[in-house]
Amino acid sequence: MNASGSLSHQVEAYHSWKKELIRQISRYRLWLQDNDLFSEDISSRIRRGLELLVEDELTIAFVGEYSRGKTELINALFFADYGQRMLPSEAGRTTMCPTELFFDRVENRNYLLLLPIETRCEDRSLQQLRKDPSYWTRYELDEHAPDIMRDVLAEVAKVKSVRPNEARELGFHESMLEPDHNSPGHVLIPAWRNAQISIRHPLFERGLRILDSPGLNALGSEPELTISMLPAAHAIIFLLSADTGVTASDMTIWNDYIATDNADHRAGRFAVLNKIDVLWDDLQGEAHFNDSIGRIQQYTADHLGIRSSDVIPVSAKQALLARIRLDDELFERSHLDELERLIIDRILMHKEQLITQSLINDLLGMLQNSQAAMQSRLDGLQDELDACSETRMDRDALGRLADRAQKDYEFYYKKLITLRSSRRLMQSQSDMLLDMVSEERFEGHVEKVRGLLTKSWSTAGMSRAMNHFFELIEDDLSNLMSEGRLAEKMVSAIYRRYNEDTRARHLEAIPLRAGRHVIAIRELRKKANRFRRNPGNMLTEQTLLIRRFFNVMVGEARTLHQRVRKDVERWPEEALLPIMQYSMEQKRLLEHQIRRIRDMVRNDRGSKAERQRLQESISDLRRQLELAGNMHRQIRKPAPTLIQQKVVNISGIA
Repeated sequence: MNASGSLSHQVEAYHSWKKELIRQISRYRLWLQDNDLFSEDISSRIRRGLELLVEDELTIAFVGEYSRGKTELINALFFADYGQRMLPSEAGRTTMCPTELFFDRVENRNYLLLLPIETRCEDRSLQQLRKDPSYWTRYELDEHAPDIMRDVLAEVAKVKSVRPNEARELGFHESMLEPDHNSPGHVLIPAWRNAQISIRHPLFERGLRILDSPGLNALGSEPELTISMLPAAHAIIFLLSADTGVTASDMTIWNDYIATDNADHRAGRFAVLNKIDVLWDDLQGEAHFNDSIGRIQQYTADHLGIRSSDVIPVSAKQALLARIRLDDELFERSHLDELERLIIDRILMHKEQLITQSLINDLLGMLQNSQAAMQSRLDGLQDELDACSETRMDRDALGRLADRAQKDYEFYYKKLITLRSSRRLMQSQSDMLLDMVSEERFEGHVEKVRGLLTKSWSTAGMSRAMNHFFELIEDDLSNLMSEGRLAEKMVSAIYRRYNEDTRARHLEAIPLRAGRHVIAIRELRKKANRFRRNPGNMLTEQTLLIRRFFNVMVGEARTLHQRVRKDVERWPEEALLPIMQYSMEQKRLLEHQIRRIRDMVRNDRGSKAERQRLQESISDLRRQLELAGNMHRQIRKPAPTLIQQKVVNISGIA
């Protein structure tokens, strides 16, 4: 149960890998400062890389209809050490609201936050309400008193009795609610809209975040859950029951909320066939059980349109029991280790690849720049050493070196002036790009659509107004992309001329990448189409529907728009940074070289003393290059799951 390949071990390895990257980035920053190669531009770039690693999280969403065992599976995966079920997980409907599990590394405390269901009537989105603690009910959690903590966490499953019209006002569909047998004419709804549980756990402390979502009714009545929270998850674990197979409501959840073009679960969507223990049959034997599970796996995979290897049979209940009792045999029969292996091999690996693509490659490019600059410095020192023989100083050779260094210095000095001029030109280009995605322009679109929606008297009119909002945003981003291409061509031309004149053949232009934002807004528009075509929404009272549209769809668009603006603001500074960095480093190195040569000629030091000084400088420079090479190797080290796979492959060959 605690094998080296376990989830805990691998997440710890992932965390250690990130810590080592942070250490190497910090070393690189100090190395740049020690070698007088540091600049504010480079500092900003390094700072963003560090923030990416420090704030990195891995979100896995557990989704499924009621009574599929989602919470029990979470108990088995993360809370068995408490020796009991910590999250409410019993027969019937337990988790009644979307529940997020994580560890708050800022507060460094355990707590439960609950958002009252009545906040659905507020003119504020769930995202906005998250930032206002006054709306939330807070309970402190004492991990050293698990019985009390379990009782507090039971609040997540709390329900309240309301009249059907109140339920409708809160966005629930009466037909999908249970009647309150103690109060005839009333129905039961969740008492809470959202739960956030910060709890100290090794995996949560390492950045793992779990989203436990309720069943179909809650998915349909909380648009922000399906529009924002689920699609943002890196991976989806879809819970099914092995004894019932894929039911109609299971397929509704899968088709409407998981296997859609609107979701971006880049690490994958996986199905878990829970409750396989109901199929255990001691009379028929293990072979019969395995055959039965194999058939259900294939049947499930065919229905969901995924590979059978992405369907994992599990008994969450028996896995929890096995972990509490330390029963290795029972744990093996529960198959929970297969799910942990899948999370390691597919989900963690994806996160490692993202960090490699978004950070490591960029960092290696910067380091390569610095190494090239230091190599130039070393070559210059070697030329100076050659000009000093054992017996005399060749002042003519030093003069030629000084002339060459002065010419090179003037070359890079002029290059920097040209690049700064190009940067100013790009800034004016940036101002034009920013006008296309300005906050004022976006809010103008919002107000225009608000007016259209308020004046609409028909469902069709409201639908057209909602669609028009996304047409306006998409037009702006399409125009941004067109103008961005022209700006990128200008940048490419600057790089092409620069590379023809210098030895910096390895430098490449940084693109604006506006296309990804156009794709994102188109995906959001698809979600909006589903939102406005949803019969439940179209039957909702007009004021409530408009409020929902602005809280959810417009709120999501606003977040995306802010991201676009940040990219457009940053790009003009970053686009020319590689060649700016290279030119600045070369200019500084040449300044040092000219100063040294002049000092050698001016001072009446003996040739032997100069050679010794130069040899010491060369030795020190080689040490610095060795340090840079060591950082390069450390940063290039493969991520832990890749190392693990190589080990498995090698052992498989043997």
